[in-house]
Amino acid sequence: MNQEKSHTHAVPLAAGASLTARESWRMFGIMSEFVEGTEHLSAIRPAVSIFGSARIAPGHPYYEQAERVARLLSDAGFSVISGGGPGVMEAASKGAFHGKSASVGLNIQLPEEQHSNPYQDISLTFRHFFARKVMFIKFAAAYVVLPGGFGTLDELTEALTLIQTHKSGRFPMILMNAAYWRGLLDWFRERLAAEGMIAAEDLDLIQVIDEPEKVVDAIFKHYEGRGFGPLPHEHELLLNL
Repeated sequence: MNQEKSHTHAVPLAAGASLTARESWRMFGIMSEFVEGTEHLSAIRPAVSIFGSARIAPGHPYYEQAERVARLLSDAGFSVISGGGPGVMEAASKGAFHGKSASVGLNIQLPEEQHSNPYQDISLTFRHFFARKVMFIKFAAAYVVLPGGFGTLDELTEALTLIQTHKSGRFPMILMNAAYWRGLLDWFRERLAAEGMIAAEDLDLIQVIDEPEKVVDAIFKHYEGRGFGPLPHEHELLLNL
């Protein structure tokens, strides 16, 4: 009786070793992004991370809103961290660049959309999203989130998850432009909270404020009486992000 044999196509030894070596060296590249980011950003506190769409042109209301809030934050003593690209990121960088404090751009290498804007006092470029995301949250005293797409939602929900699970200390999470976020927040309330997927009090992690001046006031109010630096237990959390 003839018995069929199943054949597996093994990777030649030399090729397999080469792939393993590439993966190992890749770890050093990832480490270097964390080291470089930490070295460049350790002195920028207090800072606020601002997020929003790369697809917004200058003159758009969201662009002007981002530029205004970034300028106010910069003049109030906050470094402003953005993704370093166009759209809302450019507006945030521009507002901070013309203010009194540092404009920080955490750029990402992408096949499309991303190009660095010229309004950056400190400019870092990342290959890995996860290393970049750690820098956004590690050095931020607050998040200000303007209308955006998947990337903006990713940064928002990542930070909410870290705060909810106590992997990060609590800090202001402010959404700007209430009309844009209303449907999402209604869904959070009517589906996630109502069906027990999150606790009702988790919704309190989010503030919705449209006026740039009130955004600045809300951040100062949160830190009133404690200072902007991480408390000892928060510092430990940041070390273990």
